[in-house]
Order: sequence, then C-alpha cells, then structure tokens
Amino acid sequence: MYCEYYGFLRRPFEMTPDPSFLYLGEAHREGLATLVYGVQSGKGFVLLTGEVGTGKTTLLHALLNQLDPSTSCAFLFNPRLTPLDFFQILFEELGIEKKCANKAEYLLALNAFLIERLGRNEQTLLIIDEAQNLSAEMLEEIRLLSNLETPRSKLIQIMLVGQPELKELLARPELRQLRQRIGLRHHLRPFDERETWDYVDERLRKAGYSGKGLFKRSALRRIYEVTAGTPRLINSVCDGALLLGYSQDKHTLDAAAIDEVARDMELGPGADESARADSAGERRPRRRRRFFGRFR
Repeated sequence: MYCEYYGFLRRPFEMTPDPSFLYLGEAHREGLATLVYGVQSGKGFVLLTGEVGTGKTTLLHALLNQLDPSTSCAFLFNPRLTPLDFFQILFEELGIEKKCANKAEYLLALNAFLIERLGRNEQTLLIIDEAQNLSAEMLEEIRLLSNLETPRSKLIQIMLVGQPELKELLARPELRQLRQRIGLRHHLRPFDERETWDYVDERLRKAGYSGKGLFKRSALRRIYEVTAGTPRLINSVCDGALLLGYSQDKHTLDAAAIDEVARDMELGPGADESARADSAGERRPRRRRRFFGRFR
C-alpha cells in the first residue's frame, strides 16, 4: 500500500524473519558466534534464551546458513509431545525411514544412523524451539540422547531455545544432570538505542529506500523508548507509522506519529515486553543466509 508512496521495492518491516534483512547487534553477533562454535566444537548441549520478540528465530536462520552443507538438522518447534511422538518427528526431520514400534527400537535405529553419519564425518544437530514448554519427562528423554556418543565425540548436538522461563525450568533440582551437560549458553538481549537506529535504517535501505530522514531523530528516539529495543516490536511500530504517514500524506515521520501508533498498540516505557509482543509468532528458519553491513 505505502511502498510506491515512499519508493520501497518491498515492505521494510515485515514480521517474517527474512534472512535478507538480517541485522546483527552486538548481543546477536555474540550469540551467533556462540551457537556456531557450540555446534562445530561438539559441545553437546547449547542453550539460547531471550525474551519474546528479541530475534531468537532470526539468529537460528543465521546459524543454519553458517553450517557446513553436510550437517543434518532436525528442527522441532512444537515441544508439547509424548516421547514416541518426539521420536517420530525426529526421524521424519532427519530422513530416517525405519519403522519402529517402541522407544528402544527408535534409540537403536537412531544410534546406527548417527554412527553412520559420524563415519562420513557428518554432523547432526537437533534444535528444539519454545523449549520452556517441555515437560520434565521430555527433558529427560532429550538428556538421554546425549548418551549417544563414542569415546571421542557426541553423536548429536542438541540446542535448547526458549524464553527466560527455560532457565528457571532447568534450575529445578531434578534436572541437575541435564543442567550440568550444557556446555555453552547465551541470553539474547534487545537492541540498545544506537542499534535500534541502525536496525531501522538498515531495513529501510534493504527495502530500496534511497531518501534521507524518513524517520526524524525524535521519532527514532521514541521508537526505542516504546519498544525497549525489541526487534519484533520495532517492526510493528515502524510498519504502523509508515501506514499512518501514507494515510496523512507525510513524507517524514516524527515523534507524534510514533506516539499515535504506540497508543494504538498499548505500548510505552515500563510495559511488560512479553505482553507487548505475544501476538506475533516466530517461524521456523530456512537454511540459507546473507549478511549485510552495518548502518553506513
């Protein structure tokens, strides 16, 4: 609707985690390095946490596209499963066609599959998103997968990804064995104010915008204030502001425009981030990447 008006080639603030719009703030860059190192070094368990909307799925996009093409990845994004359901989905994701009747058969088939891949020097990665929703029973099943190993290496790398509640879940006494096996962990924070400004500019540029000052400095300050640097909320506020500007025939957007959008979205300093962002779901990442430079 507003793309032609502002001269965009595409909408700059879509909610989908498009890798062509990838922007890595400091915490995101550190997080990506941690994830890549965790997989390549065979650390076993890796933990990634972050508030709703901070870009965990975007980071997983970047990870999957940094991995060697021979790495096989199973991505589970609905952890509310029974153990047998879990194994069925895991086998489907990894392309294991063997039919199994019980958990023992699944484990034997999985072990054989992983040893065969290891013999070809191929890695296998399991990513479980929304892991804060896992039951204690399922966490124990996942822990037992880490027992699949040779004397020199793990047969499968496991990445647990979720909201901060995941850290609270893992702190339970009955999960201390799993907690002790986590080799690397990273908590993804929102953008700071400078990163927020750079993020907005980068997305505008990637959308084909060639003008200057679409968002005034006062508007950029307000964007940071009302979103607290949460990427998903920045997208929502900026998209709403562009639509408002189009409807009011404005070629530059000021703080008043951001305030109007923020009121409609019930955003503001001090509001709870998770409550502000819970309406937009994260999508499963694809396995290709492109990186782009910082704000010029």
